[in-house]
Amino acid sequence: MKHSSSLSCKPSGSVRKKVEKLQKLIPGGKGSSSNDHLFEMTADYILQLKLQLRVLQALSNAAATHICDQM
Repeated sequence: MKHSSSLSCKPSGSVRKKVEKLQKLIPGGKGSSSNDHLFEMTADYILQLKLQLRVLQALSNAAATHICDQM
């Protein structure tokens, strides 16, 4: 039985390029041993960025409240 090229286990050129771009974006991504590991690192990094955003929003809100209270 022949497999279609879309079911191939090897990533296509465009997928490979996207993975390479992702490796550059994710801290430590260039050293990832597999795509699975890279995707786990990506998910962790997204969660870390979301947490940082929440912290910065809280600090911004606290600063804005403090400034308004002084007026």
